[in-house]
Amino acid sequence: MKLKYFSHSAFQITANKGKIILIDPFLDGNPTSPEKSDNINADYIILTHAHGDHIGDAFKIAERCGSTFICVNELANYCQAKGFTAHNMHIGGGFNFDFGKVKFTIAHHGSITPEGQYAGEPAGVIITIGKISIYHTGDTGLFYDMKLIGEMTPVDIMLLPIGDNFTMGITDAVKAVELVNPKLAIPIHFNTFPVIAANPKEFKDKIEDKGFQCRILNYGEEIEF
Repeated sequence: MKLKYFSHSAFQITANKGKIILIDPFLDGNPTSPEKSDNINADYIILTHAHGDHIGDAFKIAERCGSTFICVNELANYCQAKGFTAHNMHIGGGFNFDFGKVKFTIAHHGSITPEGQYAGEPAGVIITIGKISIYHTGDTGLFYDMKLIGEMTPVDIMLLPIGDNFTMGITDAVKAVELVNPKLAIPIHFNTFPVIAANPKEFKDKIEDKGFQCRILNYGEEIEF
């Protein structure tokens, strides 16, 4: 399995069976992304919520590739109304796809489409491919039930925001890592815009002082597990 970070909250997962899964593909309007949507393919697109910096270029990619959306019910209905294929899910529910299992978790944030339409609850997502579980927290503030999430599904890779203002900042993100207890933490959702400026090395130093592993991914970097 390969995991590629585009920047902000956008990732590409290449599963062991060759399926390509995108998460929150905000690329063309993203000043820090080294990739543009025309160069990206996807079999599936997972959306954590409907804000423009997370839906991003999902529709452009799906129209070209015939991708299937995976998201909470109301957001899936929104995608279907635009003519796309979507698999409706909701928080707490899981489903086995041909690449692995997807389960949605709570996230404390908001979710409204660019047109101003309510798009259901924001979410985090746990993706299990083979023996590897990835927890993308989505945009969220700190919440204590993260401890339960980590207990119910041991997390190998935790992708969590550190940019503050709209999400957790570094201090709360450190506590989130303590609650989930992942094997590896990767900071996301920072430095895309001035309002979410943060120093990922500060986050890395703080959680490594507590005995956790952290990796700061460069924009466009891909790692293999």
